[in-house]
Amino acid sequence: MDFHIWVYYLIAILILTASPGPSVLLCVTKSVTLGFNYAIYTALGSLLAILCIMTLSFTGLGIIIASSDLVFTLIKYAGALYLIYLGYKSLTSKEENYHFEKTKKSKKRDKLASFFSGFLVGGSNPKAIVFFVALFPQFINPNEPLFTQYIIFVMTFASLELSWLLFYAYLGHKSSAWFMQSGRAKFFNKLTGGVFITAGVLLSSTNRN
Repeated sequence: MDFHIWVYYLIAILILTASPGPSVLLCVTKSVTLGFNYAIYTALGSLLAILCIMTLSFTGLGIIIASSDLVFTLIKYAGALYLIYLGYKSLTSKEENYHFEKTKKSKKRDKLASFFSGFLVGGSNPKAIVFFVALFPQFINPNEPLFTQYIIFVMTFASLELSWLLFYAYLGHKSSAWFMQSGRAKFFNKLTGGVFITAGVLLSSTNRN
């Protein structure tokens, strides 16, 4: 791959991954409410989902998905409903304070749940499919080995995406001391609940254009 092409791709991905979205909000929420370790699992789940989207887009299957009104609508509303569900759970939470002391069994369960929720949020944004379908053709050189280009694209994206998710999660972790104080968990739940529901409503109103 030409170095200059890679630099242009790097800039595009840097802008994309640095922009906060539902996955960032979820990682921050997990970091504050459960701890930074759980946010790592959330970030990995989100990253895996987006890498699957990248793979579909690179192989051409993403074009089929992106051009299908039915598939696009199903993914869109599934993602919107899940975000609204997360918001509803936060808004109706009775938790007044956060406690990180957990049993070994509950830790394993929460880590799996964090990974799964990250995967759902990361994979339920149909705009990501459309974005990568439009993005990849701009950088792919058909005269060079496609698999090598795919690996470079994926490694570049994965490095930046995971770094930004963990960066935002770390900021959430550093602020958790403030939220750990009595009564502030309720405020945080109301805040994040409102943001999740707003994100879900906005996602439901998006279109392929």
